[in-house]
Amino acid sequence: MFSKVIRRTHMYLALFLMPWMLMYAFSTLAMNHRNLFRERESENTVRYEKEKEVLYDGVFPSNASPSLMAQQILSGLHMNGSHSANSASVGQEVIIHRHDPISPRRITYTPADRLLVVEREIFRTPVFLERMHRRSGYQHDYPFDDTWAFSVDLVVVTMVFWILSGLWMWWELQSTRRWGALCMVLGLGLFGFFLFTI
Repeated sequence: MFSKVIRRTHMYLALFLMPWMLMYAFSTLAMNHRNLFRERESENTVRYEKEKEVLYDGVFPSNASPSLMAQQILSGLHMNGSHSANSASVGQEVIIHRHDPISPRRITYTPADRLLVVEREIFRTPVFLERMHRRSGYQHDYPFDDTWAFSVDLVVVTMVFWILSGLWMWWELQSTRRWGALCMVLGLGLFGFFLFTI
């Protein structure tokens, strides 16, 4: 009975987490073989296209930080969500990056002429895959964004379970023990070789 539960759990978790595993597989290929994914020299660079340009009539508190300005601007644009903002110094332009898995935006605010320029990142598969691969952490101010970090934790826990359940299934089938042991020793040996030589 226990073995059946282990096997079924192993299988159903694989089916449930298939999209995540495919994403990590393809994103790793995109990072490991960047030249093969480039149609031209700038294929893997982030590029933007202008969506709109408007005058911003909002008023900021005196000495407002870029973060506070970003929150106010995004709220006015109805684009609330996970973001980052920076500015070279007080009174200089503020650049806001509105994070989004598919269509990130860059919003540039120039205080001198109160101009807002909203640009959308041009979608490129390698860039998208790398962004999803690297997206992690519970540091976001918006709880819904942290659900991705939770899913990554689930993938990690599942991978550990797959290893342990794989060991269990290998040991349970006596006919596979010799070849299984050989595969495990070869895998550990190759990993150790790379660990100490590269």
